[in-house]
Amino acid sequence: MLKSLILLHVLSSIIGVGPTFFAHVLLRNKQSIQELRFSYKVGKYLEFFPKIGGSIAVLSGLALLYVGDYGSFFNQLWLVGSLVLYIIIQIIVIGFITPKQKQVANWLFDPLNENEKEVGSKIKALHENVNKLFYVASFFGILLFIFMIVKPVVF
Repeated sequence: MLKSLILLHVLSSIIGVGPTFFAHVLLRNKQSIQELRFSYKVGKYLEFFPKIGGSIAVLSGLALLYVGDYGSFFNQLWLVGSLVLYIIIQIIVIGFITPKQKQVANWLFDPLNENEKEVGSKIKALHENVNKLFYVASFFGILLFIFMIVKPVVF
């Protein structure tokens, strides 16, 4: 039972956080407007994985805390740190990236902009900011995986 729960947790974590690392390739800067439209269409489908995988990872992580023998929660830096890092990633993605992506996507798919050959400076700046924020989220994602693998403790 415990091994199955660990497997579920690890796989859902990888599936849930994985698209964050892929976003840099998908939403790279200096794309043509057609490439950006395609990237944002594909990116919309990728949002499904963090929502489902991330939710399963949190629930399975809480279940592991309940059934596992990890000692005091607050003495386990990796448990507290992993939870804090996951929350930070969610704040970055939901609070900062998603609203900016919506603005870019609204412009890209607005019928009035259908014949545009280039992205305007405001939209370009928003898109570049989205890409930078994905790098920040990825950095915290790497730290999250390091905490889960190395499992540092306070004392």
